[in-house]
Amino acid sequence: MEQLERYRVMVEDYLKTHLSQKPAYGSLIEAMNYSLLAGGKRLRPVLTLAVCEMCDGRAEQVLPFACGVEMVHTYSLIHDDLPCMDDDDLRRGKPTSHKVFGEAMAVLAGDALLTGAFESLSQAELPPEQVVQAVQCLASCAGCAGMVGGQVLDMDGEGHALSRQELETLQSLKTGALIQAAAELGCIGAGGSQAQRQAVAHYAQCLGRAFQIQDDILDVVSTSEALGKPVGSDVANDKSTFVGLLGLEECRALVQQLTQEAVEALAMFPNRECLVTIAQQMAQRTH
Repeated sequence: MEQLERYRVMVEDYLKTHLSQKPAYGSLIEAMNYSLLAGGKRLRPVLTLAVCEMCDGRAEQVLPFACGVEMVHTYSLIHDDLPCMDDDDLRRGKPTSHKVFGEAMAVLAGDALLTGAFESLSQAELPPEQVVQAVQCLASCAGCAGMVGGQVLDMDGEGHALSRQELETLQSLKTGALIQAAAELGCIGAGGSQAQRQAVAHYAQCLGRAFQIQDDILDVVSTSEALGKPVGSDVANDKSTFVGLLGLEECRALVQQLTQEAVEALAMFPNRECLVTIAQQMAQRTH
């Protein structure tokens, strides 16, 4: 879809120049860019831009929001891959950050991306009250009540058979919270109404659940070459997954059900085609 490609180009161009003016202390900027510019689907920043325009805003205005979300996402991947967490050696088809730069620099690169994300949000040329709302939204969804809390539940769940409710709570925080933040930031940047924000939040919650279940499916049926990261690592680390809990066929049906629910959540928006396409593409992805 041409519109989605336009969003991806906007994000890549912004990210490529974002750190160019920062002082190069040691290999810090190199380590940050190594992970930040390693590619990926750019789902979260594209969501921010797409939601903004669906809510009658301008995508250019929320680029700092969109790329701030991607910086938070990238920091989380760097830290997740560390030996003290998931201990993974491959990410997006490349050696993980700590394998290239060492564990200490990987930690610092993640720290710098996290704090830099909020610097990026503060640079948006929008009314101050919208910037404050965006900071509050991202901080809440990325912190102890969101993504970080989900990572704690993930670590605590190793070696235990989680119930479906426990697994859904874990993944709604670890994966879903940042996807929800990305969508809400687009609505905030566009000056959307509370009803619009609630609708895009519901859409994102369904999208996040479908995304994670599809991830669990691919971890079973795909290859490391296709995914650009190790497969079977959840089983190896004795983690509960939706596939392990429900089986492949029920998981595939649930992805379709959640995708349809996501689409229906956008019924109030006349120009929702781009967000519908994103949901459908995520449900059908093979990597």
